[in-house]
Amino acid sequence: MTIMQVEGLTGGYSRNRPVLHDISFAVRPGEMVGMIGLNGAGKSTTMKHLLGLLLPHSGSIQIQGVTLEEQPDTYRSAYAYVPEHPLVFEELTVREHLQLTAMAYNMKPDLAERRVQQLLEEFRMGPKADVFPAHLSKGMQQKLMIMNAFLVKPKLYLIDEPFLGLDPLGIRSLLEQLQEVRREGAGILMSSHILATLEQYCDRYIVIHEGRIRASGTLDEIRSAWGSKAGEHLESLFYRIVDGAEQP
Repeated sequence: MTIMQVEGLTGGYSRNRPVLHDISFAVRPGEMVGMIGLNGAGKSTTMKHLLGLLLPHSGSIQIQGVTLEEQPDTYRSAYAYVPEHPLVFEELTVREHLQLTAMAYNMKPDLAERRVQQLLEEFRMGPKADVFPAHLSKGMQQKLMIMNAFLVKPKLYLIDEPFLGLDPLGIRSLLEQLQEVRREGAGILMSSHILATLEQYCDRYIVIHEGRIRASGTLDEIRSAWGSKAGEHLESLFYRIVDGAEQP
């Protein structure tokens, strides 16, 4: 059973020059998948295809068993997205951002209010609840993006470089929330350059290099495929993969 299934995805911004080439992977319930690669490897382009901001040149993307073209409402309501750079409405307060998200996902008002209060406390944003984004630090704006995602508790979380700008307590709150939703059966795809954290928390990994998947699987499976010694850390293994070492 999968929450998201990507099959043979080729795509990018121009049909004449695709960025992604035959990308295939899945995210299952209750697992966290780490997507890693150098800058320009194709991670952000992959995310844009998953979000429906770019359409595949070929291949397919299914979330909860449907494609965006088949059932756009079902597809979009099944995931929440945390962007690398905060995207805020300057005229809405922190609380109003969360209320707008609750309305967009048709949450019951009483449930939404309880979740808003829980998240404001968890991320220590209570004193900023009625503050406009212009008066928030970038880290606080990023916390707002994260709270919006966890408010609705979808089946799938798409998370792009979430640690940028977060203070240590914010990072801890994020990781605790990820652990909680994973225990509840949600699937998580997280892109990050913080490989030590991914190694500690992720179940499987996708290594994208030059628009292609160079390695995928559990850490032990990737170690085995690349002739690694037992215990080699993800960071060391990643360097060998993208430095052009030939796979045995």
